[in-house]
Amino acid sequence: MSSLRPSPITPTVDFDRDGVQHGFLRLPYSRDDSAWGSVMIPICVIRNGSGPSALLTGGNHGDEYEGPLALYDLARTLDLKQVSGTVIIVPAMNYPAFRAGTRTSPIDKGNLNRSFPGRPDGTVTEKIADYFQRELLPRADIALDFHSGGKTLDFVPFCAAHIRPDKELEAKGFAAVEAFSAPWSMKMLEIDAVGMFDTAAEEMGKLFITTELGGGGTSRAETVRIARRGVLNVLRHAGIVAGAVEMQPTRWLDMPSGDCFSFAEDDGMIETMIDLGEPVEQGQVLARIHSIGRTGAAPQEIRARMSGLLAARHFPGLVKAGDCTAVVAVLVD
Repeated sequence: MSSLRPSPITPTVDFDRDGVQHGFLRLPYSRDDSAWGSVMIPICVIRNGSGPSALLTGGNHGDEYEGPLALYDLARTLDLKQVSGTVIIVPAMNYPAFRAGTRTSPIDKGNLNRSFPGRPDGTVTEKIADYFQRELLPRADIALDFHSGGKTLDFVPFCAAHIRPDKELEAKGFAAVEAFSAPWSMKMLEIDAVGMFDTAAEEMGKLFITTELGGGGTSRAETVRIARRGVLNVLRHAGIVAGAVEMQPTRWLDMPSGDCFSFAEDDGMIETMIDLGEPVEQGQVLARIHSIGRTGAAPQEIRARMSGLLAARHFPGLVKAGDCTAVVAVLVD
């Protein structure tokens, strides 16, 4: 990492100065309509003396809204006098994607959450990843990255941490998840962890938690309330913000293997046979995919490969071969 050139991103905030600062991460971006233009990523830094540091992020994917709604609100309302330490808030990490309402960047089609560690001389998305990798993650004692299902998936609302080789960090992660107090808490398995922000943070030995709070390319009043309460709970749990954690009942889920996931083998129209949160038995039909190219064809049945409950489903009415159609998780007693 030391051989890399400096990041082209310039912050307009001072991370080591006490007080509340609202500014930008300015990334030069020369384009047709602005020869000397920039991508201006909003950032807020709230610092009050020594103490632990939290990095709070949303908009890693641009079509997920609970995190940005909670974090823009937190940046506006968090009282400096209640803070002991530092809170770094980036409500829309992949700002070009967020402005476009798309999962990936309209500039370079980059999926920020598959672009780490990034490159300072790479694409716009790779430059953003590089800045978080080298400049922001090292400052954090705890990182919370908000996600939901975007336009293509819908989830039961949960906060999650990963199974980790370091069991002390794993236990701290699950304690932070419990403090977040979403209706569901997940011991999460990723089907594609290469290049993820999660992986970058965990390889640095950081305490990292994330969420999936609904989906469909929108937000609901319930899921935004969960996000706003949860981020304050995590800051209180970490000792960065004064006050007691507002614990809510949560039920723990586990994703023990690849059998959790089901995928479409054909294009077509999807019919969901099980609603989110409902129990699932191994072999049960989770969804049917109907051919739309001709009449008279029997639908493809998507069957559960394990018992549990339906934690996520494909959201749009049409599906393509290879799309994830359903995720089953196991309820942990």
